[in-house]
Amino acid sequence: MTKAVVLLSGGLDSTTTLAIAKAEGFTPYALSFRYGQRHAVELESAVRVAQAMGVAEHVIADIDLRRFGGSALTADLPVPKARSLDEMGAGIPVTYVPARNTVFLSFALAWAEVLGASDLFIGVNALDYSGYPDCRPEYLAAYERMANLATAAGVEGRQQLRIHAPLMQLTKAGIIRWGLALGVDYALTSSCYDPGAAGRPCGQCDSCLLRARGFAEAGVADPLLARFAEAV
Repeated sequence: MTKAVVLLSGGLDSTTTLAIAKAEGFTPYALSFRYGQRHAVELESAVRVAQAMGVAEHVIADIDLRRFGGSALTADLPVPKARSLDEMGAGIPVTYVPARNTVFLSFALAWAEVLGASDLFIGVNALDYSGYPDCRPEYLAAYERMANLATAAGVEGRQQLRIHAPLMQLTKAGIIRWGLALGVDYALTSSCYDPGAAGRPCGQCDSCLLRARGFAEAGVADPLLARFAEAV
């Protein structure tokens, strides 16, 4: 089986992407980051997901993006709550972490070269209302061109890097339906930007609202909420 590096945050999208990579016949090597994010509980989800889905290896890399700040996820800035879809779609939100996907993909590129892998999977989505500049198809196409000039394996012809973003044009409901068809257990995931005790989702941040909308449109209950309801 062909090796692939899969960026795994522990959230809904990256977990679905991991399932897709496996379904397409790749041997997944999962890469997560402890980067100073306030929602670090997502790493516990990433560990659960990686174990449940049987990845070949799971690496959690430590980098300190909190040193730079500039985001509600890496600095002491309030996370927006209870916003409408129109508000979410207006401009780049304060939850954008400067250059995060570029940093993450660069780590993934380095590991892929060591593994002798030519495939990277990332769960970005252009229809997610986020407005993040590093989730656009033109960004990924430009990064892929750069990546093939950036490694010894690429220059020597041993690697022709491909970046897979299978969720790019899907709605959240479409992502959930695909994941469920592949047997994804979304109770293992975490999406909240501002979780409470034991990782309980706040239910009001952009990520929670988009997740809730996705499950509602898919016509299924969110098993993560059921898990916390059972814990009460």
